[in-house]
Order: sequence, then C-alpha cells, then structure tokens
Amino acid sequence: MQQLAGSDAIFLSLETPNTHAHIGGVFVVEPVSDDFGYERFKRHCAERLPLAPRFTSKLREVPLGLDRPYFVEDRDFDVSNHLHRIAVPSPGGLRELAEVVGDLYSPKLDRRRPLWEMWWIEGLEGGRVAILTKTHHCMIDGVSGVGLAELLCDLQPDPPPRATGPAKPKKHAREPSDFELYLGGLWNTFGTPIRVTRYLGQAAARGVAMLPYARKSGLTASVPKLSFNDDIGPRRAVAWTTVSLSDIRAIKKHFDVKVNDVVLELCSSAVRRYLQAQNELPADPLVVSVPVSTRSSDDKELGNQVASMMVGWATDVADPIERLRTIQENTARAKEMTKAIRAREIQAMGDTLAPAVLNLAYRAIASTAATMSTPANAVVSNVPGSPVPVYLAGGRIDATYPVSIIMPGMGLNITVLSYVDRVDFGFTVDPDLVPDPWYLSDGIPMAIEELKEAAGIDRATPLRTTTPEENHSE
Repeated sequence: MQQLAGSDAIFLSLETPNTHAHIGGVFVVEPVSDDFGYERFKRHCAERLPLAPRFTSKLREVPLGLDRPYFVEDRDFDVSNHLHRIAVPSPGGLRELAEVVGDLYSPKLDRRRPLWEMWWIEGLEGGRVAILTKTHHCMIDGVSGVGLAELLCDLQPDPPPRATGPAKPKKHAREPSDFELYLGGLWNTFGTPIRVTRYLGQAAARGVAMLPYARKSGLTASVPKLSFNDDIGPRRAVAWTTVSLSDIRAIKKHFDVKVNDVVLELCSSAVRRYLQAQNELPADPLVVSVPVSTRSSDDKELGNQVASMMVGWATDVADPIERLRTIQENTARAKEMTKAIRAREIQAMGDTLAPAVLNLAYRAIASTAATMSTPANAVVSNVPGSPVPVYLAGGRIDATYPVSIIMPGMGLNITVLSYVDRVDFGFTVDPDLVPDPWYLSDGIPMAIEELKEAAGIDRATPLRTTTPEENHSE
C-alpha cells in the first residue's frame, strides 16, 4: 500500500462532473508481423503493464476525504477490464478517428478499478489500427507517460521473449480497515492549521520573488478574457496536425532560438488566426501556461514532477519573425522567473489541505470561471518522444497524437509530442467553447510555412538524430 504524494493526489481532488483529470494519446500502428492483432496486443499488455505496479493497483479512499488516498493492490485485477475494442466509420481518416476519440475520451475513469484504459480502434485507412490510452494524471505526467510507452514498445517488431522465472504464489498484504484509515485521517487534520500557515508564508515569498520578473516576461496585469476562457462542460473534442521536426530544427538554427520557442510561435500563430476569424483578437497579448518538467534525467518513476511557467504569447504581434523573437525573449525571462520562484520551496497544495476541502474549494473556484480572470488563456505542453521508430505488439507506430486535460477557464489545451522526424500537435477542447478545433490545427502548417518562407528555407535538411532529452532542451 502506497499513499499518493500531494502533487499526485491533487489531480483527484480537482475532479468534478465537468473536470476530468486523465491524460492520453493515440498511437497509429501499421501492421508488420503476421500475427499482429487484438489478441496479441491483449497478451502484450498482460505481460508488460504489471511491471508498472500502479497499473495493477486501485485507489483506496480515506473516509470523508480526510487524507490523501492510497494505491492498494487490486486482487481482482484483469487486464480485460481495461482493454476495449471499437471501429471508426468509413473512410477511416484522421477526422473520423478524432470524432471517435473525442467520444471515448470524454467520460471519467472508473475509480473502483486501476485508473487506466486502452481502446483498440480498427477501420483506419490502409488497414492501420489506432490505440487510445487514457491514464489518470494522478499516476503519470507527460514525461513519465513517455517512459510508460517505452515499457510497452520495442525497437523491433518481434523481440525475443523476456526471460521469466516460475510464477510465485501471491502474498496479499493486509489492508487497513476504514476505521483505521479514518483515525489516521483524523490525526492528519490536526496538523492542517500549521501546514496552511506554512503554505501561506511560502506562497507570499514566491509572490515577492516573482514581481521583478513578471512585467519583463511579457505578462500583463490582467489576462484577456476569450470565448474559450469560460466554464467547461463534460464533453471533449480533439484535432491533430503534424509538421516536420527537421523543419522546426532548421528554423531554430536559422533564427538562433530554442525548439520550444518555435513550437510556442506556431501555436501562437494558429490561435491568433483563429481569434481573428472570430473577430476576437485582443490588443493585449495572451498568456500561455507551459508545463516544465522538474524530473532529473535518470528519474524513471511514475507520478508528477512538473511546474508551470507563464509566458507572454505575443499574439498582439502581427509579423511572424518579430513574434518569434518576442516569444524567445519572454520565454528566457519566464525561465528566470520560474527559477527564482522554485528557489523558494513550497509544499504541494495536496500536502496542505485534506482532499475533501480541496475539492470543495476547487468547485467554488470553478463555479466562478465564467466571471473571474484566468491565470492563463491556454496550456501548451511540449513533450519529447522517441527519436527512432518503435514497435508495439507486432506493429510499427507511425504517429503519436496527444490528448490532454482542459480546466474551467481554460477550455483549450495544446500538447505537442515529437516522434522520429515528426512533431504531432494535439488540440483538446470543450466543443461548446471551440466548435471547430480543426481550424486551430490547420493553422500550424500555415505558420511553419510562414517561418520557412521568411527564413528562405525551401526544404529542411535532416539533422543528426538526438536523444529525447536533447530534443526537449534545444
């Protein structure tokens, strides 16, 4: 039995009927082995996923939400309860796939079982298959999610069998009773005033440290309020697009910026185009929240190790080159601010308040999303993937389309995932706030063509293969 860290447990406390805290992705797989199919995939998952114990553990809630939940062994675990099979309608293109994924991604995960599921989606063009993963954010973040993909995937289509010894009889650890958990949670509440006082002091110190950097980072006193900065509903819709990593690197090299600067500019340009079409582009620049991994390079543990960096998005700048330069400056200053803030240690909110109190507070804040200002207009997360082709249960992964979380007041999330020489952009939205996410995704290829034309790049030259860590830090 393992108690969730505060940074993980907070994603459980934030869930409401409209806020869903699972993240995911879609692998598009090309069959390359004769026995590629659902049955092999099912056996593959049954063999690999138990190597990550959280995937065979379920939640044990503390009565009345007095303390953080625990992961306990699911003695009735059966991989079949988490694997599902469905088909897309004809002709099986990207938009048909996205429509099905949006419907499958919308419902919350069942807390009575381990908090993940996968969908085997057949009927894609060319005989390919898509695999949708849904995993609760309390279990993994973006970087550890890539690590999980490495557990499932191989560097060859038919790897040799993994060495296994004789099966050992299972010894089930004793679980505490609800009364024991209640007593432990009650004891935990006695320390709440001390933890809250400490948290407020740490938060004040961080606020003071942030002030000298805020204006320099392109942040404004109030964040512009847009149509997708409103309360969200329970439905989700997705759209995707792909550009060449070689093109992004060529632009990076030409303008002497970071890969992440180019990614933020592409997203800024797409959002600017969308807002212009809606007659909604504000004079002030938007603000984007950029998750930053705090995980060390050799840390392979599941769970969340991430901080947020607020960056002025330069949507008020019409010229793409000037916009890229402005984002470069804003990002550099935001990194300085984030470094200064992180130097002031602060405990996680999930370690400060009981889950029941956090959930009530979050529901109260969420109910004001339609009228209150938001800290950022959208989230853009850039996650490095594998620089070489990988295989899954006898199929070659051709694309990795991300899907993510939206929150009240921020009905738009853009998650970016690199894989070999492609960069896949995933737009996750509330369809009531963003009725046509494809208009947003279509803006990414247009934006990169603008930058290539400005840089005089007709055809990008592939650069050397890098490690995922290098991709992320460029």
